[in-house]
Amino acid sequence: MVSYLSELGKLQFSEQELEKVAHEMTDIINLMDTIKDIDVTYDALLDNKNVYLNDLRKDISEKSMDTQSILNNATHSNNCFVVPKIVE
Repeated sequence: MVSYLSELGKLQFSEQELEKVAHEMTDIINLMDTIKDIDVTYDALLDNKNVYLNDLRKDISEKSMDTQSILNNATHSNNCFVVPKIVE
């Protein structure tokens, strides 16, 4: 299986390295199997137990800049910023 996966990944290993990689992968899989033993049930009472409303900042509304002043120094059309296309 390790040999097949190494071919898919275009990796080249000697026989000795394949044995080492197989052993390391087995150790990783065994470690991941321990996750099944962890209780991951959600408890709403314990969620955010360290967040207190008194510690949060006040939500104060402030005047924002108007759209026209923001767009004055930008290349724009139809009230939006134009950015270079990076994805075809």
